[in-house]
Amino acid sequence: MARVRHPIEQESYRILRSRVDTSGLPVLSRAVVERLVHTTADPSWAGDLLVDERALESGRRALTSGVPLITDVRMVAAGVTSRPAHIAAETEGGIGALAGQYPQGAVFALGQDFAAVAELAGLCASGALRPALVIALPAGFVGAVEAKRALRESGVPALTNRGERGGAALATAAVNALLYA
Repeated sequence: MARVRHPIEQESYRILRSRVDTSGLPVLSRAVVERLVHTTADPSWAGDLLVDERALESGRRALTSGVPLITDVRMVAAGVTSRPAHIAAETEGGIGALAGQYPQGAVFALGQDFAAVAELAGLCASGALRPALVIALPAGFVGAVEAKRALRESGVPALTNRGERGGAALATAAVNALLYA
């Protein structure tokens, strides 16, 4: 989906690229890294994100083919304006129920709830869930780092970061980067 960028956004990306060299990144990795750096105005995100081009390709293919997008909270869903999402926080049984409904091929975008990330990591590790991509960027001093690590260790295609930083706006930005790349 092509979109027209406002002149201020164009200038922001020019400045971003003068501060962070993303030219060596593959197309989708570059789109995601730049979108998250732009969203936060924090170039250090470029070194904190763990991106895998094949995982991002899988997620993009899934999103553009119309698979379910599952988010942990309404804030993530509201920021993805080009398509509807299922919201775990508003679903009886939460993330586990949605994972059970869509055990294969969905895209999960989690930016708030580290417990949802931990639950998904367990489901993926057991083979009960095979998503196209999990974007896991919850923030927090308690549990977030460990949940993101468990997700990476599960072998599922994922986009995460190393540290405690994150949030719903970042999970949203990652989905939008894939949709608009």
